[in-house]
Amino acid sequence: MGVRKREAAEKRKENKKNTAVARLVNVPTSPRKMRVVADLVRGKEVMQAMNILKYNPKAPAARLEKLLQSAIVNWEAKSGDKIDEGKVYVKSINVDSARMLKRLRPAPQGRGYRVRKRSNHVTIILDDIANRPSKGESKKSEVKESAE
Repeated sequence: MGVRKREAAEKRKENKKNTAVARLVNVPTSPRKMRVVADLVRGKEVMQAMNILKYNPKAPAARLEKLLQSAIVNWEAKSGDKIDEGKVYVKSINVDSARMLKRLRPAPQGRGYRVRKRSNHVTIILDDIANRPSKGESKKSEVKESAE
């Protein structure tokens, strides 16, 4: 393995040490409905995100709240200390499509319409707020700096 590859691998390992991950698999809600709620908490501080999810009337909010609690427990187990107010934020939350159950619904004149019951996978990543990029800083600028 080359030097550049090894350094990149070590950098990825260091970044993983500072993050906590939780996954929710095969949730029987359509990804489109789940993304609406997920977009509300992306980039927010953890306690603020918990409050948003707790008081949101949409059905996927309860599942996301439970997933966020799991990610918090993972963070505390990894770092060894409790989460303080304003110390950890939701770095990313991804909602991906999962398996689709295909059913038939009776339609006029002896036909059958296909009903696709969708489900999704959700991944949430928590990170230390000190590692959060500032508003003006973007990933493209980081790539350019590392290339120079």
